[in-house]
Amino acid sequence: MNIVTAEEMYDVDHYTMKEIGLDGKVLMENAGRAVSEKVKQVIRKEDRVTIVIGPGNNGGDGFVIARTFMEDGYRVQAVQLVPDKKIGGDASYHKQIFLNCGGDVFLLKENDEFDIILSQTDVLVDCILGIGVYGPLRSPIKEYVRKINEANVMIISVDIPSGLPSDEGLTDFESVQADYTFTIGAPKLSAFLQTTAIFYGKWETVSIGFPKKVLSQFSKRELWSEQLFKETMPKRNPFSYKGNHGRGLIVGGSLVMPGSITMTVQAALKAGAGLITAATVKENIPIITSNCPEAMSIPLSDVNGFLVNDTSISTSNYDAIAIGIGMGRKEGTTNLVRTIMQANCPLIIDADGLYHLKSSLSIVKKRQAPTIITPHAGEMAMLLDVSIKELLLSPFQYSLDFAREYGVYVVLKGKFTIITSPGGRQIVNTTGNQGLAKGGSGDVLTGIILAMVLQHDDLLQSLCNACYVHGKAADLQIEEKNTYYDLMATDVISGIPNVYRTLF
Repeated sequence: MNIVTAEEMYDVDHYTMKEIGLDGKVLMENAGRAVSEKVKQVIRKEDRVTIVIGPGNNGGDGFVIARTFMEDGYRVQAVQLVPDKKIGGDASYHKQIFLNCGGDVFLLKENDEFDIILSQTDVLVDCILGIGVYGPLRSPIKEYVRKINEANVMIISVDIPSGLPSDEGLTDFESVQADYTFTIGAPKLSAFLQTTAIFYGKWETVSIGFPKKVLSQFSKRELWSEQLFKETMPKRNPFSYKGNHGRGLIVGGSLVMPGSITMTVQAALKAGAGLITAATVKENIPIITSNCPEAMSIPLSDVNGFLVNDTSISTSNYDAIAIGIGMGRKEGTTNLVRTIMQANCPLIIDADGLYHLKSSLSIVKKRQAPTIITPHAGEMAMLLDVSIKELLLSPFQYSLDFAREYGVYVVLKGKFTIITSPGGRQIVNTTGNQGLAKGGSGDVLTGIILAMVLQHDDLLQSLCNACYVHGKAADLQIEEKNTYYDLMATDVISGIPNVYRTLF
């Protein structure tokens, strides 16, 4: 499923009508009927339903919804918030059909009238404004939106909550706070932003006839799904052996953080890696061995328990390497990171490795093999020299710019993890829950990413599937064993087999 900006959605709409030949009136009919069916699933037949209609196509959808509900015997009223002169095009066409079918449109003229209408409403369907809103609302729409949010009604928005921007980077807005949103054709970018996602409530996309190839033509952003995971996860050959599933090296750990690399090793093997070697300070090796006897190990040079450069380590025998987990930020460790960056295989840089990476970005540009970075918001903001607030306003654009400039894959971790390729494709993963907001969760993800990179031919798919498994393992643990409070990173490792068992 593609994710679109407002401009991309307009392009899809225009192309579908002009090049494919689907009339706008038909698309509007499809939209109104599709949304009506979804609304019926969350309300009762006896509810008093008010369709609140503004200008443009969003208002036109409202007339179709009002007609559909009227014909199906619901208690529905259509309330128009703008003068007739602002109802034009396909919206005017569908208003006339609604009137011809015996419907009645109440044209709101006084603000006080809206209070009376809201007092007689159980379910309000928001068809006021669509995806073309930029900046603060104007009167009287601004006042209507405030009254809607204050009313004791269920609020269902069509396509997008009125007043909410579709795109990222905007802060000056006032929006309907929906309980449900049924978005048309494709989800909008703002559904995946920390600053705007909450206004959608529970959301779902409805199909109205836009061809998939057209959506893919205009948007390079996608939503990763269970179906895609099943389709792209490599199947195990009955005659395979450990070498077929990759030889991975994990470089990290310190005397004060032995658990980080231990969990990364465990997660990599549990997720399916063939052979894993841990390179760390010698004191950590007994801890890793006792928790994961399947792993091999290499002791590295250290000073006071923190890794320093060790030119004796060979990277030529590995199919992929992960570095940075629990290694600390001592100045002497930077040279070790730079040495490992010379490896001619995929390199995953996480945690403290990202801190050391910042002074070595020129080396990243010169790497021939793929580089993958896995920052959370704070680490990404550090790499970019921006505030976390700035980053969270435009995570898609910041990730895209960084990936293209340095030729790296970016896995920006969060509620909605954004995976970006150097070529500009962006995938959003939505599995996972608030139980993952705990130390060690990122270490586990790095191990799963390493395992997937070792097993996949397609690097972008491997990153998507790693994020999917990580989040899904947490989701299944919450469903069956844990709560959001007690979920530990090691519980997520234990939940990895459940993902495979459940989905295959």
